[in-house]
Amino acid sequence: MSEEHRTVLLLMDFQREIVDRLGNAAVLANARTAADAARAAGIPVVFVRVAFRAGTPEIAAANRSFGPRKGSDALDETSPAAQVVAELDRRPDEPVVLKRRISAFTGSDLAVLLSGLRAERLVLAGISTSGVVLSTVRQAADLDFDLVVLADACADPDAEVHRVLTEKVFPRQAAVVATADWAASPA
Repeated sequence: MSEEHRTVLLLMDFQREIVDRLGNAAVLANARTAADAARAAGIPVVFVRVAFRAGTPEIAAANRSFGPRKGSDALDETSPAAQVVAELDRRPDEPVVLKRRISAFTGSDLAVLLSGLRAERLVLAGISTSGVVLSTVRQAADLDFDLVVLADACADPDAEVHRVLTEKVFPRQAAVVATADWAASPA
């Protein structure tokens, strides 16, 4: 792996509550394929999950995304429902970043971790395409990362929104590829 251009795979919001709510086994299988390919190529795998302290003090009632969950323990940071799913076979040396908002960067230490890893290229997979993936693509592009989105390792409750984002919006800031194509030659 070149020290001048380091790739990192980000697997975002693949946690029990979110995976089960989406109900898309293919996206989970593709994320696992990406993780296995990254591991085989020596590419760091970083997991990102969204969760809150007990009582959700981080959530403002005015926040349209999280406000309805204020006071709920569905995404309590210690809850099994908020943990990375076992199907992705997270290894002990693979970091888990805890975020408090939609973007993988907001309310987390992801930027510090990526700096330590000397990351320049981010390969993104996550649930949902219109949530964590969109927000992270936008912020990572503004931070000058080279981006790859694994279209079939992302999913959204609205298939048309997923299509528009992966076919029309993301290509302006990222290479959008199929997991199998990236896994055949991860970089």
